Amino acid sequence: MRYTATLFALLLAALASTSDVSATNAARGTVLRLATWNLEWLIAPAEFRELSASCLPRNASPGNRERYIPCNVADELQRSEADFRALRKVVDELDADVIALQEVDGPAAARKVFTKHEFCFTKRPGVQNNGFAIRKGIPFRCAADVESLSLGGRVRSGAQLVLYPNDRRETHLLSVHLKAGCPRRPLDDSRRDCETLAKQVPLLEAWIDEQAAAGHRFAILGDFNHDFSIRGPARTDEGTLRNFWAEIDDGEPAGARLINVSSGERFVNCSAGQNYGSYIDHVVLGETLAAQRVPGSFVRTTFNEGDALKRKLSDHCPVGIEVALPR
Repeated sequence: MRYTATLFALLLAALASTSDVSATNAARGTVLRLATWNLEWLIAPAEFRELSASCLPRNASPGNRERYIPCNVADELQRSEADFRALRKVVDELDADVIALQEVDGPAAARKVFTKHEFCFTKRPGVQNNGFAIRKGIPFRCAADVESLSLGGRVRSGAQLVLYPNDRRETHLLSVHLKAGCPRRPLDDSRRDCETLAKQVPLLEAWIDEQAAAGHRFAILGDFNHDFSIRGPARTDEGTLRNFWAEIDDGEPAGARLINVSSGERFVNCSAGQNYGSYIDHVVLGETLAAQRVPGSFVRTTFNEGDALKRKLSDHCPVGIEVALPR
């Protein structure tokens, strides 16, 4: 009888614990994992073979061609089915509901990796597009591209996504892939890449201010190609833009204060073969969404070492965070 009573007591305790967890989850509302991942020239196999046949040699001009790949990409990044399987393993481990994507040709390429998701992509004709993978079953609307970020088509535009449109949980997301080449330099550096990035920053800030003024819950996710841990004033004494993070996180208008979810988190390389020192892929939450961040939910999904050595994965790996939207 004592053994039976003990089992009964343990069962009651387990049920009580399960009930407490369920109640906590219910109180938190809809919990979503949001992430971002640059997949390094992800192109469906048939399109990759076609583009490889007319690849662009080093230092050659594409002229009027809108769809092309450099010959070094053609030589090094044709992915096999085993490569796609390895990428799908990363997706399974990440287990994100919404992933902002960069350097993906479009839905045909994305479906090779994301089998449980639907997609929104920018309409840029080039092979490097921004977009989103959204877990099937989550209501969403693909919004208009933020073409201003492309600087007249010279660089990449932004992809907009609205989750749970016309619902209390409505959330506005922007996927970005900003100009490379200025990761840790001030934006007033004379290098052309820094000058280009500096032109994109006020346009990104305009999107942030628009979302905040409209009272939207929002986030920007993507490859910013810049280290936000660099400190300093937003502008020089002469008013020239200098510091990326200080410029966009100015708190104006109300609701525009931002949180970079990797701030304070230990930097981890994607694999042992990499030697980077800081994050340039970021998930940036607006003030309202930041208040709904699930504590301790920051995620950095790294690569299996065997796959990193044998498979063509990416030079980036995902970062993400969980948020609890209201019921």
